[in-house]
Amino acid sequence: MRILITNDDGINAPGLEVLHAIATEIAGAGGEVWTVAPAFEQSGVGHCISYVHPTMIAELAPRRFAAEGSPADCVLAGVYDVLRDSPPDLVLSGVNRGNNAAENVLYSGTIGGAMEAALQGLPAIALSQYYGPGNLALDNGFEAARVHGAGVIRKLLDSGHWDEDDYRVFYNVNFPPLPAAGVRGTRVTTQGFRRETRFGVEPHLAPNGRRFLWIKGGRQDIPTEPGSDAHANLDGYISVTPMRADLTAHDRLDALRAALE
Repeated sequence: MRILITNDDGINAPGLEVLHAIATEIAGAGGEVWTVAPAFEQSGVGHCISYVHPTMIAELAPRRFAAEGSPADCVLAGVYDVLRDSPPDLVLSGVNRGNNAAENVLYSGTIGGAMEAALQGLPAIALSQYYGPGNLALDNGFEAARVHGAGVIRKLLDSGHWDEDDYRVFYNVNFPPLPAAGVRGTRVTTQGFRRETRFGVEPHLAPNGRRFLWIKGGRQDIPTEPGSDAHANLDGYISVTPMRADLTAHDRLDALRAALE
């Protein structure tokens, strides 16, 4: 199996090393793991592409490339440049440092990389490691992802739904904020919503008197509804959420047709 990996934390992020180890295990003795990852951190860029300026790409080592762009740019570079003569069988994005559950999904470059792969007609999985009191003090905060990651991916490859629809399914996997031994299992979930917490801004004055705004995230320890991703993660489970890039609110179509047509 030929696997392309990327992330949004950057080419030197420890989570990418974890993903490379997972991907190597999945690819097997005769497989290949290719890395095309952002040269610099790209957290929060979502599904951004560098449409109005070129992206520099550099080979750092065999099968290891850094691109000055977003995770979606890196997937495009991997598919149409680095692996143009032999496309990947699977694209993995992550392992992100921090969860990409609930509303974080909409901002995540990790999700953006997997989404772009799905739009290119490739099987894709995003992987993220929730952080909290249960794993912050560990020598390896990614322990749950490292130990359980390959198993989850194998189950998805064997039993997941891999359609060829226009907006094909990709998967969002979040590992709970626990040591590997504390993980209680896997739950298939919906995307949740954290109530009473949102992104915002925090203003600061620079020494020269200019005013700047820092984007500030909300609390991550607030559970979502039962059956959804962050609820499962905070309850000790790995969450697996099937996703599509189609943003249509299908549940509102009939009512809107009745009102407008």
